[in-house]
Formats: sequence, C-alpha cells, structure tokens
Amino acid sequence: MRISLLATALATTLSLTFAAPSLAQETREFSVSTVLSDAFPWGQAAEKWAELVNERSDGRLTLKVYPNAQLVSGDQTREFSAMRSGLIDMAVASTINWSPQVPELNLFSLPFLMPDEAAIDAITQGSTGEKIFAAIDKKGVMPLAWGENGFRELSNSKHTIDGPEDVQGLKVRVVGSPLFLDTFSTLGANPTQMSWADAKPALTTGAIDGQENPLSVFDVARVDQVGQSYLTLWHYMADPLIFGVNKKVWKSLPEADRELLQQAAIDAGAWEIEKSRGELSRTLAAIKERGVEVTELTPDQHQAFVDATAEVYQKWTPRIGAELVAEAQAAITAR
Repeated sequence: MRISLLATALATTLSLTFAAPSLAQETREFSVSTVLSDAFPWGQAAEKWAELVNERSDGRLTLKVYPNAQLVSGDQTREFSAMRSGLIDMAVASTINWSPQVPELNLFSLPFLMPDEAAIDAITQGSTGEKIFAAIDKKGVMPLAWGENGFRELSNSKHTIDGPEDVQGLKVRVVGSPLFLDTFSTLGANPTQMSWADAKPALTTGAIDGQENPLSVFDVARVDQVGQSYLTLWHYMADPLIFGVNKKVWKSLPEADRELLQQAAIDAGAWEIEKSRGELSRTLAAIKERGVEVTELTPDQHQAFVDATAEVYQKWTPRIGAELVAEAQAAITAR
C-alpha cells in the first residue's frame, strides 16, 4: 500500500511537471495596429476587441494595441503589407489604407456611392461584403469583422462650400489613395497626399486649405483650432474598418481560439458602430458650438457633386471590378 501511494504521488508530480510548460505555451500576446488612439472610435474598437479577447480567454490571449500607426512608423498605407509579411499580427484598419493592395476596397471610396448608413450596411452585411472579405483573404490577410470610421466630410479655411465650383483651387489634404487624388482633381481642387501626422501642421501654417475626415476625427483632433472654420456635410464617402489577422498567426491558433477571436471582433465592431453612430448628433452640436460654420447640402446641391464626379466611376470601376460595383449599387437600391 505504501509503495502504491508513493508511486501515485510520483506520477502526479511528474504529470504536473511536464504539464506546466504546455500550459505556459498557451498564453500568447499579439500586436494590434491601428491608426488612431482610443480618443477616437477607431482606437476604441481595437481596445474593445482586446478587452473581449482577454476576458473570454481568461487571459490566455492578449492583444496589445499599438495606436498612431507606430508599427509602420506612421505610414498607414504600409500596414497591410507589414501585416501580410508578419511584422504585424493583427489590425483594426481602414479600407482606404488597405486599398492600394486590395483594389476591391476602393469600392467604398467611389464618390457619393453610399448616401446613408443603411447603404453602408447593405454593402458590408451582404454578399458584396463577403466578396470583399474573400479578396482580402486571397491577398494574405484573414478578415474577421467590420467596424466604422464614418462618413468623411469636407472642411476648409477659406469659404462656404455648397457646390462643386467652391472646391476649385483649394489645396486639400487627402489620404494616400489615388482614387482620392482623382476625385478632388476632377472637382478642380489641388489635392495633396500626406499622413494625418503631417496634416495638422500643414493646416496650421496654411500650406493646405482643407481636409476631409469623419466628424469624430474633426471633433477630437480639434481641427477647428487650425483654421478649419467651414465644414460641409457632403457624405461623399464612408470609411468602414476591418478587423484582420495575419494568415500565419490565424493558422497557428486552434479552432476554438479562432472562433473566440472572430466573435470578439464581430462584437467589438458592432459595439463601435452603434457607439459611433449614436454620438454623431452630439459631436456635430459640439462642433457648431465652437463657432464652425456647418453647411448641409440640399438634394439639388448634393446631386451637383454627384454629376461633377461621375467620370471618376468610368476610370475606377474596371479597376475595382464592374460586377462588384454593380452588385453594390443594386444592394443600395434595394435597401
């Protein structure tokens, strides 16, 4: 009996000894890239994802968020390539910043394609969204869920903008997308491509006259403090966010952890979209209270911009995919 008890105790000790390294290996930390900090809804989406993953995995999986595009030295257009190569594990990213590597993502940047939030949902939550996710997957990144940066509005330091002619000659900061350059050039502006880190100093000195961004960015970044006194709500394009994972990282995870990671992303995205949309009216009121002149376009004024940018579709539809564009337009019409 005594020998049996000793043998059992020894076996238990050996079992725990060899199990310890295995348990330790299950604890993993992953980097998450995002362009904006948690002062903005975009950064809050990444932090929410990290919070849910940590909570649901009991701390086994940790997502460490790196805001301000610091993992790519501030160059947000390099994020997709860095992620695909394994320099970044995960990201909550803008469709704009990934569009140079995934042409289908330029769909969301077609001017005046999506008139309202229901139109965004018609694309992202339907078969068009599934095809876009398949295109991202094919390029080497696993897409998990949608978030939202919001409609991008136009501000400037010169005058009220309520028609295409008012944009002519303005020096406008745009993100690193050729489609943005074409849209503003078509309107007669002088678009200047630069990172957001460089944009505010350029606005301060008057090197550029205007910029386009969602209301949340305009508000939190206090763009009105750098001379942007005129804001036009023209809803010319929306900026969905994507929760994505490096393919090698994704394949290294057991099925249960993949499901956990994706469901946390879906839940974080839904939370952030609801939060962002729910705060818009309060954000706009705060901007107006600071003395910014806000212009809301009439249907006729909006149509004038639609007509003025029609040629952009002729150039970009073949690059994005004619079938994808047609499917998106049909989904919007049927919403």
